[in-house]
Amino acid sequence: MKAARSSTLEHWESYWRGHQDLDRTYSTGGRLEREILSEGPVEGRRVLEVGAGSGRDSLGLARAGATAVVVDYSPASLELVRRQARGPGATVHLVRANALALPFRDGTFDVVFHQGLLEHFRDPRPLLAENARVVRRGGRVVVDVPQTFHPYTVMKKALIAANKWFAGWETQFTPRALERLLDETGLRVRRTYGAWMVPGLGYRVTRELLKRAGVVLPLEPRGPRWWDGMWSRFRERFGRTRLALYTCHVIGTVAEKP
Repeated sequence: MKAARSSTLEHWESYWRGHQDLDRTYSTGGRLEREILSEGPVEGRRVLEVGAGSGRDSLGLARAGATAVVVDYSPASLELVRRQARGPGATVHLVRANALALPFRDGTFDVVFHQGLLEHFRDPRPLLAENARVVRRGGRVVVDVPQTFHPYTVMKKALIAANKWFAGWETQFTPRALERLLDETGLRVRRTYGAWMVPGLGYRVTRELLKRAGVVLPLEPRGPRWWDGMWSRFRERFGRTRLALYTCHVIGTVAEKP
């Protein structure tokens, strides 16, 4: 069996060059932006996104008044963020750097956050320690990762074993494991949130297969109104429980630096 390939700079350059059309790319739906804003207003605050990717959450925070900085080691990723930041009120400072050696002084930022990053580190503790170093006391560190108990994990593991996964090697976390990592870094966990995959995994896989055959489906299917209403009510009630975290596609932890 071949070993799963690592997520190299060359790999991510190729990935982001192939995902320049964001209208055809799934996003977090502003999830991290919402979670950060739920902690309080960001106007005048300094926020750092590590491993920026498309940078859409940072752009939203910049429009809410934050001084936003994004760090990535991929020039293609940073170019994607720069291109989006041309509009009014969307100024974002771009920094090309290593996430394990951030070029900032201790306590520089009010908020440090990332998604789609931690799971690519076989030892995530140095990354979290660097996050904790550059956030001020009383500031927030928000970490967003794939959740273990989901069909997505089964599919991902099979593709990694076949050396076919788009992101190279990566792992996943249970809510408790993620919280424990933040605790071990010296951060105080405030809360853990989760998000379901919308649209579902079946639709996404079908869309990808048809796209390769030249058939392009919309990013999201249109369901009947009665279903949308029923699903929203269920999601609102069940989503408040701890159990719901173990059904989510992704989870995140909001921690504070004491």
